[in-house]
Amino acid sequence: MATIIVAFPKLEEARAIRNLLIRKGFDVAMPLTSGAQVINQADSLASGIIVCGYKLSDNMLYSDLYEYKPKSFEILLVTSQNRWDECRDNNIVCLGTPLKVNELVSTLEMMIQSQIRLRKKKKEAPVKRTLEEQKIIDDAKQLLMERNNMSEPEAFRYIQKSSMDSGNSMVESAKMVIGLYEI
Repeated sequence: MATIIVAFPKLEEARAIRNLLIRKGFDVAMPLTSGAQVINQADSLASGIIVCGYKLSDNMLYSDLYEYKPKSFEILLVTSQNRWDECRDNNIVCLGTPLKVNELVSTLEMMIQSQIRLRKKKKEAPVKRTLEEQKIIDDAKQLLMERNNMSEPEAFRYIQKSSMDSGNSMVESAKMVIGLYEI
């Protein structure tokens, strides 16, 4: 589950929202009051959501926070509705004040599900190899084709199966094939 960072200019507000989210089952980092603290905390985490107010105690605006945060973090801005126009095109989710618990919880759940889907999509994306890596695989295929009288698809499948059986990458398995034939 994504870690949630709660940041508001007043520590009491941040603590109250943090405690509420913990009671609802979310993984929440300690409450923060300044933008610098948020950036430091976010840098130490893999991904998550920053729930923040419009302006923090060090005068950092949510827009500055958006610029400096790691790409793996999203922002949920809690502010009055008259400020929503500023953040409409910035991929920032907004919630109005006064804050309603069920809206906060359902919005965070939606954002977390979105992050999970995005991570799955990236994980399922095909591996992009560099030209050097592809050359190593091609050289290993060529060796297998010449010395073992295999077709290209057979040589590829052999390297692929070796990779899966050993838990190595295709490139590492191809290097092993090349190493075996160079002896």
